[in-house]
Amino acid sequence: MDACVARFGGLDIVVNNASAIALTGTLETPAKRFDLMQQVNARGSYMVSQAAIPHLLKAQNPHVLMLSPPLDMKPKWFAPHTAYSMAKFGMSMCVLGMAAEFAGKIAFNALWPRTAIATSAIANTFGADAMRHCRKPDILADAAHAVFQKPKSFSGNFLIDDVFLWGEGVRDFDPYRMDPSAELYPDFFVPDDAVPPPGVTLDAVGAARG
Repeated sequence: MDACVARFGGLDIVVNNASAIALTGTLETPAKRFDLMQQVNARGSYMVSQAAIPHLLKAQNPHVLMLSPPLDMKPKWFAPHTAYSMAKFGMSMCVLGMAAEFAGKIAFNALWPRTAIATSAIANTFGADAMRHCRKPDILADAAHAVFQKPKSFSGNFLIDDVFLWGEGVRDFDPYRMDPSAELYPDFFVPDDAVPPPGVTLDAVGAARG
């Protein structure tokens, strides 16, 4: 962190995106895998934020963004993979606490995709064909950029990518699809009340247009 500040003259934003994933049940999750997910996801986000905060306090409009889900404490998000869910929600708990702790000084927000995103993690976990059923990473990049344009008073929010972008004026989400002919796979941890924006569907584009 000090090297970054020395080279660029300051620090304005931090994105905690690194993540370890193992979608395994309690009996199938060895201690080594549990520890890895906790260290990368929850501990990593906490420690990176902690190291950045002294520098961010000197910035004009500082932001920390976690790629983590809304704090929706439903058993269905935990039962299939308790260890992974604990690690991801740990990141979101950092947002909840730090947004209040540094209110008015640093913005802390969480951003989460409604659908699976075409990354190597998807290909490695679910296979190459799953990529067709994803949105492009661009949707998160665009949403993150919009978050960083907000004042630091915009803090403590748990944002779903398409709902937030709709609020920022985006109306066409079809260009974000990897394959317009394939239905989109929903992501984990999207609350039931986080309905898609008007006209947005997970169905194949052709079917959606009738």
